[in-house]
Amino acid sequence: MKKIGFIDYYLDEWHANNYPEFIKKVAGDELVVAYAYAEIDSPKGGLTTDQWCEKYGVQRLNSIEEVVEKSDCLIVLSPDNPERHLDLCQLPLASGKRTYVDKTFAPTKAIAEELVSIAEKNNTPFFSTSALRFASEMDQIKKGEISFINSRGPGVFEIYTIHQLEPIVMLMGSDAKRVMSVGTKEAPALLIEFEGGRRALLSLFNSWDVNFAMNIAYADGTFGSVSSMNSYFDNFIVQMCDFFKTGDVKADPKETIAIMGIIESGAKALAKPLEWINV
Repeated sequence: MKKIGFIDYYLDEWHANNYPEFIKKVAGDELVVAYAYAEIDSPKGGLTTDQWCEKYGVQRLNSIEEVVEKSDCLIVLSPDNPERHLDLCQLPLASGKRTYVDKTFAPTKAIAEELVSIAEKNNTPFFSTSALRFASEMDQIKKGEISFINSRGPGVFEIYTIHQLEPIVMLMGSDAKRVMSVGTKEAPALLIEFEGGRRALLSLFNSWDVNFAMNIAYADGTFGSVSSMNSYFDNFIVQMCDFFKTGDVKADPKETIAIMGIIESGAKALAKPLEWINV
């Protein structure tokens, strides 16, 4: 049995609340969430750290050092507060232990590069990703030179942009050059230009009636489409558990750094509509 340690900003949030059971369903007794540390109690009136640990049968520890020392594998959470990852990830990524860092990896490209450097210097296997990387439909997309992607999805820019960028960068590569805001305040949209003039359009709608989907144009004149993306979270949990068991890293850090750069530049572009902002 491998013991997983949670490191979070605060624990009463959707990912921390659901990962233990999801992991148990996939891995049985091979992997168990055994330890947890939170920087603060829930600021949203939810469970305190002690209450959360009692509810989920997890031992509370009082420092990141303790979690790193006692755990076999590590999950750094704080999915909605990536600005805390620079502090929360320092020890885990220097530990040499298999570590998953929840999305969104970092608030800036520079911080992403710093965190990746810590992991590389200490030979720590790690990855960070959106679950959309593992949507079943991604395996069905024709591989080849893509000239344009038109992508859409639900959610607000600050939290949900990562979910569309993960598939886009997987398909088009890490060489994003510049971005432009072409949407509105109510429905942000980014035009992303990659090496060679290839482009992707990412549109966000703050409604869960909108699903994740994309249309794809290839350089040879052919087209493809994904009308919806399914099973991505179930598939993600399977891949995360496999990483903890085998050490097989599931996302290239170069792609993760590129995605953080696009998000950072995209936030700047939203303040300057119709102007190109370099990544």
